[in-house]
Amino acid sequence: MKKVGIATVILIRSGYKRWVTYPSRVLEKKEHVYPPVTDLVDLFLRLSEKHSMQFFFGLYDSGKYWISGDYVSEVELNKQVIEEVRNAYGHYPSFKGWYITQEVSRRTLGIIDIYARLGHHCKQVSGGLPTLISPYVDGRKQVSQYSTEILRSQAITTQEHENEWDEIMDGIKNSVDIVAFQDGQVEYDELPEFLHINKRLADKHGLQCWTNTESFDRDMPIKFLPIKWDKLKLK
Repeated sequence: MKKVGIATVILIRSGYKRWVTYPSRVLEKKEHVYPPVTDLVDLFLRLSEKHSMQFFFGLYDSGKYWISGDYVSEVELNKQVIEEVRNAYGHYPSFKGWYITQEVSRRTLGIIDIYARLGHHCKQVSGGLPTLISPYVDGRKQVSQYSTEILRSQAITTQEHENEWDEIMDGIKNSVDIVAFQDGQVEYDELPEFLHINKRLADKHGLQCWTNTESFDRDMPIKFLPIKWDKLKLK
């Protein structure tokens, strides 16, 4: 990774439901998670330091609270995770930022409050380290990984996308620093317009605009094969 120019590594989530990447007393007590055999967070931080990379820590996804509408419980649980992780691993020089792992495409599920409150707490605990989110576009390729379908009939329009994310970014601009939209949920010829919208909105609200280039294929019924090189190059 270092040789090909990758300078930042991001753990997209430190845990999902009962599976976690580090020994967490908070999550063992509250969510009865299984203790991991290897402390991957410690491993990744040490390797990041060894290879002069910056590491972003991804928060915990309960898989139940925020998707059922109880986003307050998701926030409060993650605030304890943030404090636990910073106390345990904050001494590593490679710990350079936070990834808020709850991914959405639209203004739903109290997402503005989730991003704003979690981003603020990350910064407060760590002395202002940057925070990152990676949302997606609610396009025609946004289909369930459990389905053999490739496309759906309905998708968000560019105007709807712009209106909703203008409101979201306005609400999170003091808590989130970087917005990195995933790029795989729309057709390749639709992507440039969405990228322009994302960059324009990020500039308007003072956010950094990154792009999350997916290296897996959404055009096949098997979810998700490695992407064809021609497609990756096109993106």
